[in-house]
Amino acid sequence: MDYSRRNGNSRWSVNLAMLKIEPRPQPSRLMGYLSPLIAVGLTLVTGIIFSILVGLNPLSAFYAFFIAPIDDLYGLGELGVKAAPLMLIAVGLAIGFRSNVWNIGAEGQLTFGAICGGGLALYFYQVEGAWVMPLIILAGAIGGMLWASIPAFLRTRFNTNEILVSLMLNYVAIFLLSYLVHDPWRDPDGFNFPESRLFSDSALLPIVLQGTRLHLGLVIAVIAVVLGWVFVRKSFVGYQMQVAGLADLAALYAGFKRKSMVWIGLLVGGAAAGVAGVCEVAGPIGQLLPSVSPGYGYAAIIVAFVGRLHPVGILFASLLMSLLYLGGEAAQMDLGLPSAITGVFQGVLLFYLLAADLFINFKLKLTTPVAKAAAREALP
Repeated sequence: MDYSRRNGNSRWSVNLAMLKIEPRPQPSRLMGYLSPLIAVGLTLVTGIIFSILVGLNPLSAFYAFFIAPIDDLYGLGELGVKAAPLMLIAVGLAIGFRSNVWNIGAEGQLTFGAICGGGLALYFYQVEGAWVMPLIILAGAIGGMLWASIPAFLRTRFNTNEILVSLMLNYVAIFLLSYLVHDPWRDPDGFNFPESRLFSDSALLPIVLQGTRLHLGLVIAVIAVVLGWVFVRKSFVGYQMQVAGLADLAALYAGFKRKSMVWIGLLVGGAAAGVAGVCEVAGPIGQLLPSVSPGYGYAAIIVAFVGRLHPVGILFASLLMSLLYLGGEAAQMDLGLPSAITGVFQGVLLFYLLAADLFINFKLKLTTPVAKAAAREALP
């Protein structure tokens, strides 16, 4: 920034110090790890500032939001209940994201998986047998894959944008579920409420921690994390998808088939989301309702990126996002804050993450102040 003034026959020019963003010679691995931590820290600071602005004690608000929900065994169980679907969906999405396959339709795939698995649970109503639950989980996975195959087919056949197609299909799946529970699948003994029958015991996920609602879904999610790590780090297909994500031309010259990667990325994400849908309706809900997800399909996108698209990082990021859900519920009851507070902090976390990610490929440089005085001859 230059400031100058004329004084007689001379002009003095002063360059003030300023910050400049410069590209790095190569991406910073350190910032890749620090970026999520910086985003989480700034989110906490924002929460403290917000609590002061609305007239709350920052320490009390921090305790109510982050500590009180998990200060006993039941609270820890609830943390796992909410983390399970987030973990499942995020692991599936991350595999596609690594190859630049942008599946934004996990909410619809979760819902359609819940429809398929829940429909099978209603079909086998009051049927006992250990085979019922695995069949329901399989139906949920197939349902999620079928819903994800629509944007996969349209992308590979007609080159449509999978972001828009998968996003719009979310609403179709939700309206389809609403139709089913309002009419053909409505509980005849439910006093006309839009809900299905309660599932039988054989169609419910077993509880793994007594005294809580923590169910087998968390175990399934952890297994998915392990399988995701093996796929990403040890399989040749995972390597192909990672190369395609880094450089499409390099993958093309290497003979990797882009269409196959689109199908794999979307189908894996759809299967994971469908199983997550089954874990919800066969877990804490126990039936089909007009809405079976508080937005897990969208929140899992944030989880995937906070976890750096790595299965182990996703495991910890899903616990953090689960805590935000629990903290939002606690803030409603204890602090009288609106239910939208959860979405606010999810958005703030994503905003800070995107901002911090800028410095993976760029760096700030401080230009040193330089003062220059130059005399010029007077113009004739």
